Amino acid sequence: MAGEVKRKISASSARSHTRKSKSESSSSFPSGFFILLVFIIGFLAWAYQSACPPQPKKLGSPDGLPITTPRIKLRDGRHLSYKEYGVPKEVAKYKIIYVHGFDSIKYYAVIATSASPALIEELGIHIVSFDRPGYGESDPNPNQTLQSSALDIEELADQLELGSKFYVVGFSMGGQAIWSCLKYIPHRLAGASLIAPVVNYWWPRLPLKLSQEAYSKQFIQDQWSLRVAHHLPSLTFWWNTQKLFPSYKAIAHSPDILSQQDMELIPKFTAGRGPIEGQVRQQGEYESVHRDLNIGFGTWEFDPMEIENPFLENEGSVDIWMGDDDKIVPVTLQRYIAQQLPWIRYHELKGAGHMFPYADGISDEILKELLLGKI
Repeated sequence: MAGEVKRKISASSARSHTRKSKSESSSSFPSGFFILLVFIIGFLAWAYQSACPPQPKKLGSPDGLPITTPRIKLRDGRHLSYKEYGVPKEVAKYKIIYVHGFDSIKYYAVIATSASPALIEELGIHIVSFDRPGYGESDPNPNQTLQSSALDIEELADQLELGSKFYVVGFSMGGQAIWSCLKYIPHRLAGASLIAPVVNYWWPRLPLKLSQEAYSKQFIQDQWSLRVAHHLPSLTFWWNTQKLFPSYKAIAHSPDILSQQDMELIPKFTAGRGPIEGQVRQQGEYESVHRDLNIGFGTWEFDPMEIENPFLENEGSVDIWMGDDDKIVPVTLQRYIAQQLPWIRYHELKGAGHMFPYADGISDEILKELLLGKI
């Protein structure tokens, strides 16, 4: 045909062209895949870093946080900071170790600060309050367990020479340490009081239906925070510091968790806290409030409802104090525990919330019941 140019393409040229085309088309796939892989690795690295809590701030030393109160050195090298209240221990008739609650500190020893000075003097009461590990000026314990909490208390009593037997009182989350004392060092106790003690919804002997009903009444965001602490404790720091979902209300100091009585008592339980409030979490939130959640709501080493009466000869007593309008600790679970342990003296206060020991006269009642067996 006129003007038509014909070109013959050899077989080798065709194969070369085909290989080139395949090479060009296949090279575009690895680049896209590589970008996706880098994104995934970057996301996982970010997630890992977000889930890993920072190192706690140092205590003492030239570049560390200041030490303002006495501390004892435990056998494992850690230090516990403490504060003493009441009459001197040398002349005291009754010696008590007080265990503070969640997001708290040794200065918030309600039975020492709210009780009548006249009663403390009359009965000869000496009270030792200490910063639990990771709070205030006590060293963190990365290996903390329920048993170690009881052994810390025992060693504190021994180093301060409180005697072969002493009393223990725990408020809120501090009540869980009292269960540990009843389990691991009952022979050292002269008596014990648990004030609005926090209940773990996953204790095996709690009826599932009762536990679920109580759990469902908590705020949704608190339910999720506790689920994470129980099932995925390694993510507790991330969950309570991320901004996508609301975190635990107690950490945020939300007034939503306070009852009517609690609201009325705010001036009392916040009085004088301004200058020392910053000490509570000064070592970091993970070593204080986050570890508290993991231990308090994790899988326990024992079930409190399996504990036996440590005072078979009535030489001491165990009391639980509870408000029937507590928005933090379900009263229904507390009632059930008291029913299962009939040797415990259960005191339920009508109209009382979680902070009821700050109400006028209540700390006096708690101390008289513990030490004298009467109100």
